Amino acid sequence: MNPRSEPLLWLQLVALGALPLELLGLVLVLAGADPGPLPGLERLLAWAIGALGPAILLWQRPADVCSLLVIQVPIKARSRAQLSLAALQSSLVLKLLMAAGAAALLPLFWWIDQHAALATPLSPLTASPRFVGLLVACPLLAVITWQWQQLIQASALLIRNPATLPERPPLSLQQLVSQRMSLGLPLLLLKPLLTTQPTAPETPAAESPAAEAVIQPEASSVASTVAIQPEETAEQAEGTDLDQQVS
Repeated sequence: MNPRSEPLLWLQLVALGALPLELLGLVLVLAGADPGPLPGLERLLAWAIGALGPAILLWQRPADVCSLLVIQVPIKARSRAQLSLAALQSSLVLKLLMAAGAAALLPLFWWIDQHAALATPLSPLTASPRFVGLLVACPLLAVITWQWQQLIQASALLIRNPATLPERPPLSLQQLVSQRMSLGLPLLLLKPLLTTQPTAPETPAAESPAAEAVIQPEASSVASTVAIQPEETAEQAEGTDLDQQVS
């Protein structure tokens, strides 16, 4: 099993560019309205709904390695290699990194909300109620949490040497449905990437001794035929002379 041959793992690295854009989206969404009388409580509730809740759910059921949130590989079309990759997602280290990212979102979200007023002229929710801005911010926080977990999972599988990955039995389809969070339309079918080097062209096989033995008699017979032809010509000349003398 070589994780680097799975194209979905490489696609999940797109989160490196998507996460900054989603954080920028939070700035624009929160810039639409001024904070209420209890901004700290508002931020804490929005973080709990958008980041803490999904983090708890993803701790119990990690994001499926074959799901890109809006589209996924059909469950019944999963290969044995994909089911084996899904079995490696239950690592405690990966879960702790996901939880650390969700916890880091609280101070980051707090700081963004404090400075979001600088982007008020660019906000698409200008003059909207504060509740609307927080309501839109919660799904953005959930998407950030999802992509953060997929990013660390894909990075951990791609960076490590395939020979050092632990051997674990692949998940069954029932275990995959009950133990992994698979979201998206089941429409994605991608072929594995080619990671093996092309083989060298085969050299023509040497002729066998039997073939050489067959060729040698044929060559000798041809040589004897060529050697006999002058003798036959001499005999024919002698016969012609005798005929002339008799006549």
